[in-house]
Amino acid sequence: MADGDLRDNPAARGPREGRDAEGMAGAVGDVEDAQESDAARRRRRAQFLRELHEAKQLRDRVQPRRARAARMRQQMRMRTFRW
Repeated sequence: MADGDLRDNPAARGPREGRDAEGMAGAVGDVEDAQESDAARRRRRAQFLRELHEAKQLRDRVQPRRARAARMRQQMRMRTFRW
């Protein structure tokens, strides 16, 4: 008879529903944290790419001969690349 009560009346189950509600809140918090960390990762990546580009420009200014050779190699790669 007690088993039938549990099946018919979900409120008689007790603390299980509280855990489910906490689990759902935790899952929502995890999704928000993942989105926040994704945004932070994108910001860090953008900052890194800006600094990398700046460093390449500085190197090109400081070592023009090496930069010219690198440009020539890149042009050669692009000429020989097949689509």
